[in-house]
Amino acid sequence: MTQSKTPSRDRLETVLTRLDGRRHEERVFVKFYSDTARAEADAADRRLSDGSGLGPLDGRIVSIKDLFDVAGEPTLAGSIIRRAAEPATADAAIVQRLRTAGAVIIGKTHMTEFAFTAVGLNPHYPVPGNAFDESLVPGGSSSGAAVSVAEGTSEIAIGSDTGGSVRIPAALNGLVGFKPTARRVPLDGAFPLSPSLDSIGPLARTVADCALADAIMAGDTPGTLTPLALDGLKLGIPKGFLLEDLVPEIARAFEASLQALSRAGAKLAECSIDDLLGRFAEATSIGSVAAIEGSRIHWNWLEDRDAPVDTRVTSTLRRRLTVPDAALEKLLRTRQDLIRAMDERLAPHDLILLPTTPIPAVGIASVEHDKQEYRRVEDLLLRNTQVANQFDLTAITLPMAGTSLPAGLMLVGRGGTDGMLLSAAASGERLLRVD
Repeated sequence: MTQSKTPSRDRLETVLTRLDGRRHEERVFVKFYSDTARAEADAADRRLSDGSGLGPLDGRIVSIKDLFDVAGEPTLAGSIIRRAAEPATADAAIVQRLRTAGAVIIGKTHMTEFAFTAVGLNPHYPVPGNAFDESLVPGGSSSGAAVSVAEGTSEIAIGSDTGGSVRIPAALNGLVGFKPTARRVPLDGAFPLSPSLDSIGPLARTVADCALADAIMAGDTPGTLTPLALDGLKLGIPKGFLLEDLVPEIARAFEASLQALSRAGAKLAECSIDDLLGRFAEATSIGSVAAIEGSRIHWNWLEDRDAPVDTRVTSTLRRRLTVPDAALEKLLRTRQDLIRAMDERLAPHDLILLPTTPIPAVGIASVEHDKQEYRRVEDLLLRNTQVANQFDLTAITLPMAGTSLPAGLMLVGRGGTDGMLLSAAASGERLLRVD
């Protein structure tokens, strides 16, 4: 979280020059705010020089996902059908808070359509290839957000996370990605996918930067992030379904991470949650919460069979339009029961640990036109991350050492334990640092 000694305007111009050099083949950003970003950077530099800085975010270069309102323009949410939407009358709440804290908003990043898919493909726009290897998928739905940080065209990116949409692309691009407890950050001015599950979180290179952006967006006063002692920390390992089908490299890296934490004094214990996962799966046999709530948001165009929307979105949402409202209400009541049950189950542990995804990024070509392979990959990418959204938990992914392609270690905490989770993650980051 240390402020760069290079003036904000100089850092910004370096990025803008790079972006200008690829302006005819831009894949990461859908929109730039070059003029306002320059004005924001200049203002930040003036404050720094006269000692009136606004805090640790002042002058930092931030990108925002294409589902946050910016006054005067329609919010596309990755969809071409929203190009004719009414312009937003005000910035989203989190955009207002970022600006007030001195953030330099450089632009809006690409995303999957309506934030509904997790691989990172959107048929209306070029795929923002993975920053490690552009032939690989970036992960979604905050695809451009992750690539912008990993490639250095932003210092912090803001995404949304309904089933893993911050943590999946963060893990696949070698970043830190934080999903706060859903009610922590206001959703005003963020285009919704699933009001029950949506959360807003940052992606960055460090836990400290994620904690900084989270504090600003949550309306807190950012302070120094104090690492939590690992010695004596109680870590649960959910043996069973969530540790199945790991690619060997990720399985080895996960085990090595656990051993390193154990050597540092953390207390590891098995934590069984498969029965709760099974009960949630049974409750959502009528459709996922995200799909059913999403069908209510998009009902108007779903009835148009010719709507120019990704078939990966329309096929699921149209099926869920037929789910009765009473069934959705029952599902949401069952979810609340399961949230309480999960909270009790996790109470003996400070955190639980999982690989963020059981597989690394796959080739874009392998999933672009193969529906069966796409579904297999998406199901695997979402499998572990969606648990935090389903059960109203907080979670963070850290880069995990020992793999040839980027992979993540996910720390998951009970709802409302965001501060403790971030402090523990800061310690884990030091211990498990990826060079």
